[in-house]
Amino acid sequence: MEILSMPLNPVIFTFVLMVVTLGMLLALVPIMVMVERRGSAWMQRRIGPNRVGPFGLLQPMSDAIKLMVKETLLPIKAHKTLFILAPALAILPPIVAFMAIPLGGTVMWKGAEYPLQVLNLDVGLLFILAISSLHVYAVLAAGWSSNNKFSLMGALRASSQMISYEIAMGVVVASMVFTYGTLDLREIVKLQEAGGGVLGWGALLQPLGFIILWVAAFAETNRLPFDLPEGESELVAGYHTEYSGMTFALFMLGEYVAMLVSSAYLATVFLGGFNVPFYSEANLREIFVGMGSSADFASIFTVAIQFASFMIKMLGFMWVFVWVRWTLPRFRYDQLMDLGWRTLLPLGVFNVIVTMIVTYYLGMRA
Repeated sequence: MEILSMPLNPVIFTFVLMVVTLGMLLALVPIMVMVERRGSAWMQRRIGPNRVGPFGLLQPMSDAIKLMVKETLLPIKAHKTLFILAPALAILPPIVAFMAIPLGGTVMWKGAEYPLQVLNLDVGLLFILAISSLHVYAVLAAGWSSNNKFSLMGALRASSQMISYEIAMGVVVASMVFTYGTLDLREIVKLQEAGGGVLGWGALLQPLGFIILWVAAFAETNRLPFDLPEGESELVAGYHTEYSGMTFALFMLGEYVAMLVSSAYLATVFLGGFNVPFYSEANLREIFVGMGSSADFASIFTVAIQFASFMIKMLGFMWVFVWVRWTLPRFRYDQLMDLGWRTLLPLGVFNVIVTMIVTYYLGMRA
């Protein structure tokens, strides 16, 4: 009981939250792999994995064991240092980026505040975009160090694709800065809450920016219909052709974590983040206090509800990733570049100009 009456150490709280967040990411990846395999089977009227465990639910564990015991091959003419380093570069940036996502509101305990966010940054909106862009170095390192022409071609495709669509993403981020006046993700979530619940969501304030960033997220994560860097019919497996065992598993893990980061980013900026529709954080705390909870426990219950709301939104975007993969065919490379440079970028610039005019006009009226 004495422990419960003491305030928490902020450093220990942040460290525990970081470990829990990392564990959640690593647990969500095999779950999403299973969802993708069963989802594709459902869409194509197949059965899907159903042999390992009840209803095939242990299939991801079986796949993980297979990858762990499988031999990791090292091509004779490969650049050994970069070849081994590339998979680590593929998984670290998206994990670091996810740490800047606010997962819930603020826990109040014995007069102290503990935000449910590992990295509470004033420039979180820009930080995630910058850290996520480091993934291109992993792709380039893997493609070049493999000493394989198909790997190199996949790496070149991936780098040009990422650069092209990151420009459109950066333009959309600029329009969001004009809209909210801040780069702090937690402040953006609060502003969406103050804007009237669902009516204050970024998707309604910036519908064109929402669509542009959503499309660009598919290209950034190399998912269909933008998976040209891994085009099996043309490049064997693209930049990770020579990888096997755990090195290949790290690339796959990095891809799914990048999808989680993109989904969390979209949910935070455009769907109110951890906000519960029609209920503010203060309203939820009042409800739990009215049910007999203390102020401290009411804040914990409120944060739990907010975290559940955030997860529903994020996993909704993840399901769209799966849905689109088994619905749309792969683009030709010229179509992919055309969409990025001649469609999304001009639309993004147009969106920024309109946003500047509207915000200036509203500022003059205020």
